Amino acid sequence: MNQPVRLTLRPVAESDDPFLFALYASTRAEEMAAWGWSAAQQEPFLRMQWLAQKRGYEARYPSEGHRILEHEGRPVGRLWVVRGEHELRLVDVTLLPAYRGSGLGTSVLRALQEEALAAGKPLRLHVLRNNPALRLYTRLGFTPVAEAEQETQEPYLALEWGPR
Repeated sequence: MNQPVRLTLRPVAESDDPFLFALYASTRAEEMAAWGWSAAQQEPFLRMQWLAQKRGYEARYPSEGHRILEHEGRPVGRLWVVRGEHELRLVDVTLLPAYRGSGLGTSVLRALQEEALAAGKPLRLHVLRNNPALRLYTRLGFTPVAEAEQETQEPYLALEWGPR
C-alpha cells in the first residue's frame, strides 16, 4: 500500500528565489515548447515574466501567507494564501511537475476548504480558463463567481467555494 506523501510548510526566504523561478518556469514549459524557443531565448523571457509576477504579488498580498511546500525537507511547490476578514484568497498553489496529479494539490485544497469552513468564509481564487487545474477546482466544488462580481476578466475565471 502506498503511503500518502506528507507536506510541510515553511515561510519563503530570499534564498528560495532560484527554486521559485524554476517552479514558475515549469508551469510554462508546454507553452515554451510550442513556441519552439531555445533555452537561451526562453530564460530571459521567463525571468522577466517571473519577476513581474513576483513583484505584483508582493505589492498586492501580505507575505505572511507565502509558503514553500516541502516533502522530506525538499521544496516541491509553493502556496500563497491571504486570510482576509471576509474570505480566504488562494493567490497561488503550484507543484513541481513530478508532484502534479499525485493528490498533493487535492490535499492542500481540501485543507484550505476545511479552514474556510471553520472560519465561515468563502475560499476564492482566480484561474486561467485553459489551466488543467480548473478540472480539479470544479471537482472539489468550486463554482464560478457571477460575472457582475468578477474582479478579473479574460483569460481568468473567478471561482469560490463555501459560504458567502
